[in-house]
Amino acid sequence: MKQKFNVTGMSCASCSAHVEKAVRKLPGVSDVTVSLLTNSMMVEYDENQVQSSDIVRAVQEGGYGAFLPAEPGEKRAAPVRENAAAAEEHSMKHRLIWSFAFLIPLFYLSMGHMMNWPLPGLFLGAENAMTFAFTQFLLCLPILIVNKKYFTGGFKALWHRAPNMDSLIAIGSSAAVVYGVWAIYRIGWGLGHGDLDLVHTYSMDLYFETSGMILALITLGKYLESRSKGKTSEAITRLMALAPKTALVEREGEVVEIPAEEVVRGDILHIKPGQSVPVDGVVVEGDSSVDESALTGESVPVEKHPGDKLTGASVNKNGFLKMRAEKVGEDTALAQIIRLVEEASASKAPIAKLADRVSGVFVPVVIGIALVSALIWLALGYGPAFSISIGIAVLVVSCPCALGLATPTAIMVGTGKGAENGILIKSGEALETAHTADTVVLDKTGTVTEGKLRVTDLIPLAGQSGEELLALAAGMELHSEHPLGEAVVEEANRRGVVPREAGSLTSVPGRGIRTTVDGAEYLAGNRTFLEENQISLANAPQAAVQLEEDGKTVLYFASREKILGLIAAADTIKPTSAQAVQELHDLGLKVVMLTGDSARTAEAIRRRAGIETVIAQVLPDEKEARVRALQEEGRKVIMVGDGINDAPALARADVGIAIGTGTDVAIESADIVLMRGDLRDVVTAIRLSRAVIRNIKQNLFWALCYNSLGIPLAAGLFFIPFALKLNPMFGAAAMSLSSVCVVTNALRLKFFKPLPSACPLPPAGEPQPAAPAVSAGTRLTLSIEGMMCAHCAAHVREALEALPGVTAEVSLEQKSAVVEMRNPVPADSLKKAVADAGYEVVSITE
Repeated sequence: MKQKFNVTGMSCASCSAHVEKAVRKLPGVSDVTVSLLTNSMMVEYDENQVQSSDIVRAVQEGGYGAFLPAEPGEKRAAPVRENAAAAEEHSMKHRLIWSFAFLIPLFYLSMGHMMNWPLPGLFLGAENAMTFAFTQFLLCLPILIVNKKYFTGGFKALWHRAPNMDSLIAIGSSAAVVYGVWAIYRIGWGLGHGDLDLVHTYSMDLYFETSGMILALITLGKYLESRSKGKTSEAITRLMALAPKTALVEREGEVVEIPAEEVVRGDILHIKPGQSVPVDGVVVEGDSSVDESALTGESVPVEKHPGDKLTGASVNKNGFLKMRAEKVGEDTALAQIIRLVEEASASKAPIAKLADRVSGVFVPVVIGIALVSALIWLALGYGPAFSISIGIAVLVVSCPCALGLATPTAIMVGTGKGAENGILIKSGEALETAHTADTVVLDKTGTVTEGKLRVTDLIPLAGQSGEELLALAAGMELHSEHPLGEAVVEEANRRGVVPREAGSLTSVPGRGIRTTVDGAEYLAGNRTFLEENQISLANAPQAAVQLEEDGKTVLYFASREKILGLIAAADTIKPTSAQAVQELHDLGLKVVMLTGDSARTAEAIRRRAGIETVIAQVLPDEKEARVRALQEEGRKVIMVGDGINDAPALARADVGIAIGTGTDVAIESADIVLMRGDLRDVVTAIRLSRAVIRNIKQNLFWALCYNSLGIPLAAGLFFIPFALKLNPMFGAAAMSLSSVCVVTNALRLKFFKPLPSACPLPPAGEPQPAAPAVSAGTRLTLSIEGMMCAHCAAHVREALEALPGVTAEVSLEQKSAVVEMRNPVPADSLKKAVADAGYEVVSITE
């Protein structure tokens, strides 16, 4: 099983490495991931070999604390967790205030004589040296007490032979204090024996201010770091805030308000306008538009009617809805999203293993360097004060905080940013691997295309209008369960065409149907079906051949004597697929489409979407083999799909991306889930991956560079040739600043934005209803769908004014065009002009 634990006492990457090592050596533990940023640990283990209590004990024996965040199986409306970042920030702020409250007078007293600052007489002169020294000790003592966590944690870790960042701080500041106490004794001995030179020497080398300054500056850095770390988890915090606290539920004939966590499956809930949906379920009554932007990133509200699904945390905009609860507690989509984002934030990218390996041995090596450096300078005759200051400087400048924060901060901000845009990244490994991909394999149905048949062309013959042909066709197909028939009926409903009354239906599998309308027999089907029934195809237009070559399915409608018309349907390409493919090409990626459709249909979709390679007639169980073949060619493959048959290929690919509107099996098999069915989110996911990895590399580079330069300077390698020596106080400030810089650099990812949307590609061959001619001098208002920007509006105006005698004013805000005609122009011509420009006229009014 996989279990999350909260871990306490960690302060650096070395800590997390030791915790991971302690748990990994337990029998039955197959995987351990420790997050310094979230103070958590994910452990995958065999319950038959090891229990959670054994894992907690192993962490405790390693010098840290661990506990389960909640009882297993506990149900909640959404995951509830302690705001650890806020608690840490509050604690650090308290320690910081008290540290500086005593540091300021300590620093003034210790450095006043050097800076010629005025000091009271009782602190001046050799005769007052004991007062001068002991006052400094008393001012330093509260700083030591308020920051005792560094000492308790540091020495405890040292005792367990797992030294960490706190160990370095504890050793360094303790060394300074111990030397200062020794100096007080030496001052007392000098005063008692009249050795004023000795008194003067030790009065200048007390080092209490060094210890206090180290602790205060590191606490300042920790406070700034805790504030920054809190910002990295803002996405999770905002997601948690979305969960409604209460719900209106029908109980015993009354509507009562109860806590959202008490909603059970099957409850009927009331959702008023402006309220958030408490849980996942299905609309049973009412119509409204629902804002799902918080979960999907889609800003346009979605219309909801009885039978439609509702997702918890979406917002009901205007109408009253009744819904039946289907998923509650931790089964809701919001809870799953939060879980995925938290797990991804806590997971490690492969690049993080470098930092873990370095940090695991870094602290013991630093302690060794500090000790050797101090002994060498002492042996060279530079005295205890100089040697100890060298050792302390090495210890405090080398704390590996920045190294430990380099990866998790970037991953947490990146996964949070992805969640804001409807992209759920399940692990840090997926986030890293995506940036190395060079090939994107796309499933066709439901990924590149809409996944359902839609009428694209309507060609009436034998003197009929388009509406007359559609009314006859819808009547014939009304009780057909074939997808083509359903597409025809849906098109009639969309246009408001009333189907003609038809008699009983006879279906011929693979051919078509036969029925009666007003006592006359009519047929609908493919070309073969008409030929088998001896119906002449002499008046079939040449356009039918072209439609079939375009990959569309042509449905022939005929009486017993002749063809009455043709209706073509196709699984139309999604409006944004072509733009997404172009953007993938711009990123330097090869795009391949896999489909089980015929080569002719696949070729038509390939041309329209701009895909360079298509592999057609692929059986469902062959997709995984095709992906494997690409990998064997040395390619890094991203697979994008939505169906059950895509699951093996998604699992096989280096990175599997599932369309969130697809099946649960595909979503579970994928590494990244797109909440929307928009292929442009694949581009966003890849760009986000590249941005995160670039950020991590920057963080690791500067963290390693800092320590590589800081340690030699602190050890005194530049003292003899250049007289450069690092004061321990400046070393503490630099160490704190490095951690803050790393976290701040990671926060730059919060400014990541998806590419702006271009004009979407309209569906191919949108069928145009017939309409009467409009006389000269008439002023019409056309309601137009599909316009997204000023360029769209300009295209529509140019298309309309290309008609003789037509002037047009197009409003992008109103999604309409006002047309004036000096010559008679058929309304069909207006619609066709707009359709040819790539948009749709949904209504015409005078």
